Amino acid sequence: MESSRRIFRVNRRDISYLRYTIESYDGLAQVSTLDPYYAKIEIIISRGGEALLSDLVESLSKEEGLLIEEISG
Repeated sequence: MESSRRIFRVNRRDISYLRYTIESYDGLAQVSTLDPYYAKIEIIISRGGEALLSDLVESLSKEEGLLIEEISG
């Protein structure tokens, strides 16, 4: 199965919430914490799920006020 990888910086207190929210969409993506101190997370997105993940991240950012900043690897 092909997948894509995106890395984000978030608020530390939101890591668990983001993980559970994103992973609640069965098969969409997996979230891993790369650096808990700097709140750097990696999201591995299943093929075909990129648009849905982008919409979800945008919604969480705008509607819930979460800091979700994409950064390069």
